[in-house]
Amino acid sequence: MSAINASGSTVSQAENIASGSPNDGFSDLNIDEFLQLLITEMQNQDPLDPMENSEMLQQIGQIREIGATDQLTSTLGNLAASQELVTASSLIGQTVEAMADDSTEVTGVVDRVTVQTDESDTRKVKVHVGEKTIDIRNIRQINSA
Repeated sequence: MSAINASGSTVSQAENIASGSPNDGFSDLNIDEFLQLLITEMQNQDPLDPMENSEMLQQIGQIREIGATDQLTSTLGNLAASQELVTASSLIGQTVEAMADDSTEVTGVVDRVTVQTDESDTRKVKVHVGEKTIDIRNIRQINSA
């Protein structure tokens, strides 16, 4: 699973992916596919020309780094969603000016907050002014009561 780069030296596909090379043909690989490729490369190495220990340690380090980055991204996403909910709940009883989901301008007192999820489990925090539903990101102004 190696390729010859422009300088004539061989470079593994996993190294191309890890370096983010734009011409590697693997730029749309997700994290699970990349890790599977890396593990497969390690399992199928040539027994007569095995990978050096330093190369193996480097690839194991890459696997751990990718896993940690993926976990950090997930944690930060959850934190941002929780922060939106806390922010929205603090708006209950406050007067807001915003654009409603039906693209009309709304000015009124927030009476409740809901969380909606779509088919990809993406959470959207909504505030309600009377019968109007507003995405929290569409609030333009908050006025004190």
